[in-house]
Amino acid sequence: MKLFVVTDIHGSAFWAEQAVRKFQSSHADKLVLLGDVYNHGPRNPFPRDYAPMRVAQLLNGIADKVFSVIGNCDSEVDAMISDFPFVRDSVIPLGKRRLYLTHGHVYNKNNLPKLAAGDVLMYGHFHVNEYVCQKGVHCINVSSASLPKDCSVFCIVDERGASVFDFDDNLLLKVVFDS
Repeated sequence: MKLFVVTDIHGSAFWAEQAVRKFQSSHADKLVLLGDVYNHGPRNPFPRDYAPMRVAQLLNGIADKVFSVIGNCDSEVDAMISDFPFVRDSVIPLGKRRLYLTHGHVYNKNNLPKLAAGDVLMYGHFHVNEYVCQKGVHCINVSSASLPKDCSVFCIVDERGASVFDFDDNLLLKVVFDS
């Protein structure tokens, strides 16, 4: 399974459009949102083209391909306007390992969920791109699409590894999972 991962859109119609366009051209099976989909949050500035309902329309247009984990800025209302599921966290098989998808405000490189060596933890929340291996767990922090501290990115992940790209398709990070 090939996944297209993006996080922290924070209601930016501009970045949601970019993500949907890149997802469609990637031929990935699913568009995974790692939370903070619609709301900008009280400590964040308004992102470019802040229009949460436009973001909902874009994502609902491909709802059969989308799922989202709940971020710290997401609410019950967000799930109500979405035709795709919002879940607390998600664990899916990825070849011989498990992929744990979360927002990052609870589980992250400093607070690992119960995973085995070789498993993968993907999260956002911190608005930076980072890869570390903690206790044998591959920890991939995907930067915010709309309010990055470094640059706006998306990630393609499958059973072989993960690749993080900027929206100009420059490869920024490649992680190869052990076989």
